[in-house]
Amino acid sequence: MAVKKLKTAKSARIKEMILYNKALETVHEFVKNENLRKHMYAVSEAMKQYAQKFGEDEDKWSAVGLLHDFDWEIHPTAEEHPVKGSEILKERGWSDEIIRAVLSHADYTGVTRESMMEKSLFAVDELSGFIVACALVQPTKKLADVKTESVIKKMKKKEFARNVNREDIISGAAALGIPLEEHIEFTKNAITGIAGKMGL
Repeated sequence: MAVKKLKTAKSARIKEMILYNKALETVHEFVKNENLRKHMYAVSEAMKQYAQKFGEDEDKWSAVGLLHDFDWEIHPTAEEHPVKGSEILKERGWSDEIIRAVLSHADYTGVTRESMMEKSLFAVDELSGFIVACALVQPTKKLADVKTESVIKKMKKKEFARNVNREDIISGAAALGIPLEEHIEFTKNAITGIAGKMGL
């Protein structure tokens, strides 16, 4: 009986990861840059943790986190990314819900963020990259050594990780209705959970 239950649980877990695995295949097909892949892994994990927090579909949310930048290498301009990428996703049978979420992570597409999944993707995207940048300047280069207070201090330094939009981080937390410090802490802890995969 115990073996049967274990097999059933394992089978259910594999089924739960169908979208994630499909998204991972897409990432490996289109993304060759290891740092970009790591960014997508980080966003995916943060999305998975927020899905747990909000009682949402972890598989779907983590898949969206993986897919959001999958076309950046082939469409590295605002005119094309992620609009052209969304066309590829549509051709491959991804749902309108997932495609809309991917489109919504970029302000310039004109797709407003309505669902919690869309708001969460926007909220963790820039922040994930910023937290990784904070880890890379640590003497140990470890995510575990990044402190929330340090992240907030570095956000005020314009010269640090200047390509990261601070306003997006702030407005992303506000859209979720979560205090900035709490949002940073939550996202940092989520990414730290896959530190080995991130090489940090």
